[in-house]
Amino acid sequence: MSGTIRLTQQEVDPLGGIAAVPLVAAGAIGATVMSVGLTWWHRDEIVSAWAAILAVVLIAAAGAVAWVSALPSRGPFTIERLGVVVLLALGGTVAEYVSTVGADRYLYDNFGPLSVGLLLLALAPFCPWTVLLGAGAFAASVVAIIALGSAGAAITDAPEFSFAAVYVVAVLAPAAAAAAYSASVVNETLALQRRTNVAALERESELRTGIARSVQQGRVSVLSREVLPFLAHVMTVDRISVADADRARELADALRRALREGIESTWLHELASTLAERRGVPVTVRDEDAAASQLDDEQRAALTALLTWLTDERRAAWVSVACSERDSRVQRITVTAKQGGTPFARRDAERFVVVARAVGLRGEVTGTGENVRVEFRHDN
Repeated sequence: MSGTIRLTQQEVDPLGGIAAVPLVAAGAIGATVMSVGLTWWHRDEIVSAWAAILAVVLIAAAGAVAWVSALPSRGPFTIERLGVVVLLALGGTVAEYVSTVGADRYLYDNFGPLSVGLLLLALAPFCPWTVLLGAGAFAASVVAIIALGSAGAAITDAPEFSFAAVYVVAVLAPAAAAAAYSASVVNETLALQRRTNVAALERESELRTGIARSVQQGRVSVLSREVLPFLAHVMTVDRISVADADRARELADALRRALREGIESTWLHELASTLAERRGVPVTVRDEDAAASQLDDEQRAALTALLTWLTDERRAAWVSVACSERDSRVQRITVTAKQGGTPFARRDAERFVVVARAVGLRGEVTGTGENVRVEFRHDN
């Protein structure tokens, strides 16, 4: 985990980070609505209306800063922005304490600590796990001090420790959950990327050998079946006829076609042939425009990793890959697989979509009965 201390989901999976922005907006709205609702709920405990209004405003400001800072146009998210969010939320917590000081009767109707924890949880995709834990520990220490202060002035028989425990748990539990999410997503994404790179390196070596072999076999086939007998015939005649000249041109064209077909055979066809031969799983490719050849090395590696995984351990009974262009701008690669002897869940295939997003392939997984369909889209 030491290698992921400063990495975030936004960095290892940029498109996934973009998809997480609405979650930050939901967290910000949730914290604001909660602050308004609980303020109204314990309105009879309020001794300072201005402090209560300030508490709601600061929580709303913390949520707004979190949402704006997470927008793709503002990326990348920085630790300083997280600090501003936490300080604003803690300011709201202090203002709420002031608004009910001496009249607070219950532990469960104070929104300050809950708002801090909720915002930390919403920002999990944008912060390293160590930073989330540090921010949670700092915020927990502040709310613990506030809790002990409010316990002395509260009109309740609850022990002072219970105030501090409830407030600290309300911050530390979401912070720990956010840190766990950040660390697990980063580690899993990096592990998949490493496996993808290994598969790509192995495939590159096999591909070079396969292309050379297929081109050689094409030339040998044409030579042994057509060219050599023709040459033997020409060597035994006294004069070259017009028919012999026409036949020579036909054979030359055939040899050129064999060479061209071998060279233009895309890496995807070679991959499908190798996987079918080694894994015993039929893999068909439909790529009439050689669209797969336009993918860069990292994108090829992501697609290779998915096909290798599907054919490994006979997870799929058969695999079909269709490549097409749309409006001469968007490439669409559709991988369809039928469940095999080792069934797999849809979420297993979604892990490869996460890796593909990091290299610029927008992906989506759908399931139709026994078939699983993974569709990638790529802008030319």
